[in-house]
Amino acid sequence: MPAAAISSGDTAWVLIATSLVLLMVPGLAFFYGGLVRTKSALNTMLMSLGALAIVTVQWVLFGYSLAFGPGSTWIGGLAHVGFTGVTAAPNATYAAALPHLLFAAFQAMFAGIAVALFSGAIIDRMRFAAYLTFGLVWTTLVYDPLAHWVWGDGGWLRTLGALDFAGGTVVHISAGVTALVLARVLGPRRDFKRIPTVPHNVPFALLGAGLLWFGWFGFNAGSALAADGIAANALVTTHAAAASSLITWIVIELYKGGRATAVGAATGAVVGLVAITPAAGFVTPMSALAIGCLAAPVSFAVLHYRAKTALDDTLDVFACHGVAGIVGAVLTGVFASKAVNPIGADGLLRGNASLVGIQLLAVLATVAFAGAASVAILSALKLVMPLRIRVDEEVQGIDISQHGEEAYHGSDLSDLTGRRTALGDAVVLSASDMRRGVVRRA
Repeated sequence: MPAAAISSGDTAWVLIATSLVLLMVPGLAFFYGGLVRTKSALNTMLMSLGALAIVTVQWVLFGYSLAFGPGSTWIGGLAHVGFTGVTAAPNATYAAALPHLLFAAFQAMFAGIAVALFSGAIIDRMRFAAYLTFGLVWTTLVYDPLAHWVWGDGGWLRTLGALDFAGGTVVHISAGVTALVLARVLGPRRDFKRIPTVPHNVPFALLGAGLLWFGWFGFNAGSALAADGIAANALVTTHAAAASSLITWIVIELYKGGRATAVGAATGAVVGLVAITPAAGFVTPMSALAIGCLAAPVSFAVLHYRAKTALDDTLDVFACHGVAGIVGAVLTGVFASKAVNPIGADGLLRGNASLVGIQLLAVLATVAFAGAASVAILSALKLVMPLRIRVDEEVQGIDISQHGEEAYHGSDLSDLTGRRTALGDAVVLSASDMRRGVVRRA
């Protein structure tokens, strides 16, 4: 048989999409970095970039092979170790019109950002070396098998008919559940709930959210792996869900506290982007509006509840990514339409209730596997290295203790907590307060 022809148009689009997904990593760094205190801004941002680097090396060495190489229903084999056989020629199994190298590179960005996502749960307290080590092992034992289950040729969830267009289960639910485990195992920061932990730079957070929104077009529309109508649909649904979720979040804030916060708006947009990720190439724009509207109040409620507990998921990764990913995965089973994507499936609203059951099974399998494996990995790592910085290092600040650097020099930004603002008696709020629409007075 003649070799499959590479499409220059499709290749150009996925090259751009790959770059857009990479841009999400510094976008996440700014989003997370702006929400934390000055003394942990560098560590927070570096965790995102460090995750991309260490996962990329793992991906080339053996990660891609475990995720997408030929193997069993549970894990890929070792045929592509060291990118063996991953060349400029296409791989008809996954993308017949693209260079195999490009497909592998595109998927590498997803693996990298998954590790970066759960860094938001461990601000101020996890050793940088321990975080990178955990990320490396987690990618190998959790992410790679999940990617194979859902997207790999012969993966059991893919064979079952589970739909995940761009990573709602593989990336967001797995990262959200892992964040929950990390926060629980590491325990809270020493000053958790004793003093407000003020976001040191809200404009940074807004910039980061904007970069994430922009990069998500590559994340979702690029997952069509072609410059076609399905990619266009994914781009529109991505944008619509983010917008509807942002508006819904603001409405909730106005109802509960009378003010719409910038941090809340940014969080609402990210929640909508997460929720539409598994559905983007399978649902209509109207369905995307509904998904964004439905995901926002659920994530808002979970975030609000978490703030009342002793769990220190610093930037509410579970509420924003885990919960929104779960909502989006289940609603994919409700709104999916073969009229949008013939290789997908019809959902509940089009007479196929069984798809909801399949999506629920995929969610439960992802939650159970990611949670149990994360606990096991952390338990093993505890035996060979300290996971958490010392108390004196935490007081000093993780930027100095782990990196010997400070984000800002010669300024009075190092401790804004609890100070009055120039606007009168409004007290500086924590990131969690701002997301929940809470207004405090001195």
